[in-house]
Amino acid sequence: MITHAIRMYGKKDLRLEEFELPPIGDDEILAHIVSDSICMSSYKASVQGSDHKRVPSNIAEKPVMIGHEFCGEIVEVGKKWRDRFSTGTRFSIQPALNYKGSLDAPGYSYRYIGGDATYIVIPKEVMEMDCLLEYTGDAFFLGSLAEPVSCIAGAFHAQYHTTQGSYEHTMGIVPGGKTAILAGVGPMGLGAIDYAIHCDRRPALLVVTDIDDDRLARAASIYTPEEAAKNGVELKYVNTKSLADVEKELVSLTGGTGFDDVFVFAPVRAVIEQGDAILGKDGCLNFFAGPTDPAFSATMNFYDVHYASHHIVGTSGGNTADMREALELMSAGKINPAAMITHIGGLDAVIPTTLNLPNIPGGKKLMYTNIELELTAIDDFGEKGKSDPLFARLAEITSANNGLWCAEAEKYLLESLTKA
Repeated sequence: MITHAIRMYGKKDLRLEEFELPPIGDDEILAHIVSDSICMSSYKASVQGSDHKRVPSNIAEKPVMIGHEFCGEIVEVGKKWRDRFSTGTRFSIQPALNYKGSLDAPGYSYRYIGGDATYIVIPKEVMEMDCLLEYTGDAFFLGSLAEPVSCIAGAFHAQYHTTQGSYEHTMGIVPGGKTAILAGVGPMGLGAIDYAIHCDRRPALLVVTDIDDDRLARAASIYTPEEAAKNGVELKYVNTKSLADVEKELVSLTGGTGFDDVFVFAPVRAVIEQGDAILGKDGCLNFFAGPTDPAFSATMNFYDVHYASHHIVGTSGGNTADMREALELMSAGKINPAAMITHIGGLDAVIPTTLNLPNIPGGKKLMYTNIELELTAIDDFGEKGKSDPLFARLAEITSANNGLWCAEAEKYLLESLTKA
């Protein structure tokens, strides 16, 4: 099978190549990739090359495919797996395999599996670790978002609280409690709002902060207080830039008791310390945002650690159970993380997008691997549509969907640009 794929040969050395995949073995699966969402982790791996812990040392001779947030369809199943998997099944993959303690992962470590490709060979490790996950939704892009959504689910599950008078911990956010998401209207923050409103362990109060009115207004138009109220959640958006005493005014929203669960979605010292200051008794602070500086630090009030049982947890991804939950919630239509996506592109746009990712504004960059298309912001569809009927129609579809990417837009794009 001929594939077109982005392969990494060294630091910042990514190449779009056409080559033939080896025939699959009895314990392997051939699959067709349709979509891949580009992650900052791919940028970091591309910049670090073999210095990255997941990237092999011999990529100059044996290059690896990149991309790990992908969705596609199974094409051929090796004999060993035919009782579990069928051709035509849509799937996503949990890339954190943890196979025999190894850090190897699709999109970082393998020659023939990565999301930025047309066809891949899924190795036995993926199936043996139960990381090949069926997806029954109607849009491939949602399957590509399962991995980032699983990171959000994992963060909510990793929260813990103590039982008064014992040493037992109760896992998860406090149901019916008070939750804050700080710096929470970026792409992952939007996903967290969606999850908090629609998961099965919801807070009674959800406060989301940022310092940009436009970003807050967009979030409020997508995940409205009215929608939250239907699910038993009082949702408040707050611009902390305009508050005279941020901590005092945020705590006042809880009735003065403070928050049970606080999530920090920006690696900013002041935001972390703000989160610590608004915790209530037995409050749990989750540092969600990953810093790039290994010496990054912030202060914490240890008086409150001792007397108010404040504690902190950090999460850097979800597990397979979290990813299954994400796929199930999306397939059932309970969550719609489309708000994460701000740009689309084709396989030819992957290399410049990946290597320049920190400098491109907006949220998730979604790539369709079987088409050629420069990276384009959804907000620019209207302007590009003045001279291009493809974008004119995409502008109509997304405008009717509150400016969000959707299954209809995906179907139209693929039907218009996929080569026979």
